[in-house]
Amino acid sequence: MTFRDAQEYLNSFVNYERTGYNSYRVPFKLGRIKSFLEILSNPQEVTRFLHVVGTKGKGSTCAFLAYILSQAGFKTGLYTSPHLDSFRERIRILKKDSRGDFPGMISPEDIAKYVARLKPAVERFKRISSYGDLTFFEVCTALAFLYFREKKVDFAVLETGLGGRLDATNVVNPLVVGITPVSYEHTQLLGKTLGKIAAEKCAVIKNKGEILVCAPQSREAKKVIEARSKKFRARLFSVGKEIFFKLTETTPTLQTFGVESLFREYPGLKSRLVGRHQMINAATAIGMVEALRFHNIYIPARAIENGIASARWPGRFEIVNKNPFVILDGAQNVASCRALKATLREVFGKRKVILVLGISQDKDLKGICRELGPVAKAIILTQSSNPRAAKVETLKNFFAKKKEVSLTKNLKQAINLAFRKAKKKDLILVTGSLFVVGEARRLCLD
Repeated sequence: MTFRDAQEYLNSFVNYERTGYNSYRVPFKLGRIKSFLEILSNPQEVTRFLHVVGTKGKGSTCAFLAYILSQAGFKTGLYTSPHLDSFRERIRILKKDSRGDFPGMISPEDIAKYVARLKPAVERFKRISSYGDLTFFEVCTALAFLYFREKKVDFAVLETGLGGRLDATNVVNPLVVGITPVSYEHTQLLGKTLGKIAAEKCAVIKNKGEILVCAPQSREAKKVIEARSKKFRARLFSVGKEIFFKLTETTPTLQTFGVESLFREYPGLKSRLVGRHQMINAATAIGMVEALRFHNIYIPARAIENGIASARWPGRFEIVNKNPFVILDGAQNVASCRALKATLREVFGKRKVILVLGISQDKDLKGICRELGPVAKAIILTQSSNPRAAKVETLKNFFAKKKEVSLTKNLKQAINLAFRKAKKKDLILVTGSLFVVGEARRLCLD
């Protein structure tokens, strides 16, 4: 099997990242992934995991965790989704000397090798299973578990795909669970209230005595998470209660801040991921690695400092050009857009913004447009090549008629138009979807 053959095989499975979800309980069945993993001799039972759930900040928190652990000298697996450019971004192994935007990506040869090994197991599963066909995400998750086991990683950091309770990653028994801020997302699947969404997320707490580190939450979500923790007698540590952070300085490319965590203080942390939300993500990650002490695993302070400093997570307030500044940010719900606006104000003040916006059709189109519209002097609507992309004609209806709104057919046209409109002191902001950001990133960096 070649790498191209492997990609085609993976793409033959139903991929809800591209088609959208009609239901939560139909495509999401833990029994199906558990049954498949049994055929593979349960590779997930060998690896030590740190599991991150939530709505916003999951990927960044996972990145901070993986970089910290690798700086401590551990061979660290990292499983995230979706990808910006290459499928290989989803499955990585970081080491202390890792460099680049996506260090440690699984090689094309290994993808071909492990998919070839999975294929017979998939065929056997089809013959004996009563759970229905596997999904793209389930096969990818199994691939990651198999890869991490055979590469003998010391730890693996897992980002949930969607929800938590029925997500394929919820088959693991992690050393530590992290919950990033919970906000409204996939309400048609997870529930119409923050309480219901939080219940789906924190259902990854499923074993007595689990260790949980939680980012700041709304009152409604916090109540649900605390109740779940109490039910399972989990040790719950919260940012804002046991863990604190304080900003020192922010520039467009560097943020200096301090964190007071469970066991010690880190007064001079530096991170290239900027914004208050990234300090929350970093504090959550630090709390999680410090919580490993309850398993007699001690992470040196120097590794934590170096991990925060070296962490990369492209597509999140990422500056890819100057004069004018071009910022790529995968904000795709109302809460993320608010965090993005706050970071823009803090870093760039009242600089004029040319907004390039494309959103997936199953998102809160009206809410996202309402949040981002006021910051833009000009709005350029576009859509990614993903089938879930909302039509630009639909998005236009959510902006005031007095706004300068342009419609484009694709990202290339939108980016070119933005550069024609922008002056040197203006700022071009590309956001609304990780699919949009991924395509824009290729255009801007090629």
